[in-house]
Amino acid sequence: METVSQSPSVMMAEDRSSTEPSSDPNPCPICLASVVEESYLDQCFHKFCFNCIVRWTSIVASKRSCAPSSFKCPLCKTENFSIIYGYDGTSFQQHYIGRSVRNRSDFFSEAHRYRLKCYYSDPGNLADKLQVSRYWKFRKYLQQNHFLPNWLRREIQALMQEEDVDIIMHHVVGVIDSLRRNWLKNSRNSTETAQKEFRLSVSEAARPFLTGRTERFVNESELFLASGLNIDAFDKAYTEHLGWKIPGIEHDEPLEHIPAVPYLYILDEDSDGDGN
Repeated sequence: METVSQSPSVMMAEDRSSTEPSSDPNPCPICLASVVEESYLDQCFHKFCFNCIVRWTSIVASKRSCAPSSFKCPLCKTENFSIIYGYDGTSFQQHYIGRSVRNRSDFFSEAHRYRLKCYYSDPGNLADKLQVSRYWKFRKYLQQNHFLPNWLRREIQALMQEEDVDIIMHHVVGVIDSLRRNWLKNSRNSTETAQKEFRLSVSEAARPFLTGRTERFVNESELFLASGLNIDAFDKAYTEHLGWKIPGIEHDEPLEHIPAVPYLYILDEDSDGDGN
């Protein structure tokens, strides 16, 4: 007798067949009952029961020859990379496809959680407050930033939820250092060209590892470099700008009292170089 393969949705629905039909106007699309433990896909933000979508992805993964790192939403077919769940108004948890649920290593600190949360928040006009345009205009990108490796390590750890990311970190640092050396040799390059080269090169270096979060990672890297701040000062400026209170980050001074010009710009002249 031929065996008929059932779809993941049918299998999940059968598991809850004893449940009364839900009167909820927005039921879980998989089990068709009221959503239990709300969870969202990280790219399309469709909502499901946490257990339903985790089991659905597990069933889909079991039909593949190798473990996937992404999956398509059962509703809109958008490619997603993780499931967001446990949101309590200030923080959330994240389950990446192909990894065990609720199993996060001890290295994942409050600082990692805060940085991961930043990727789901609008930074608003933080680029203006940290004066990103001055960073490029006054060619501060020619200076080496000694805080960058540690900042990148934490950033990539937060995004990938992996502790050992030094190979990726050194790869990105190497790309940025190579750009800086080329810029020093070719000082006639315009700042607009340098900025485009930076964004393109860092994006190409990070995309194989960060996939859908690459563009935001490039934006955050540019913010950090342009700020001229160390990691602690950058965290403080970032969280106070967003109005967050993060354990381990001092908030004894409001953002408006932080100097508007980061320390790397102290020696800059306010003029545009026209002698005025």
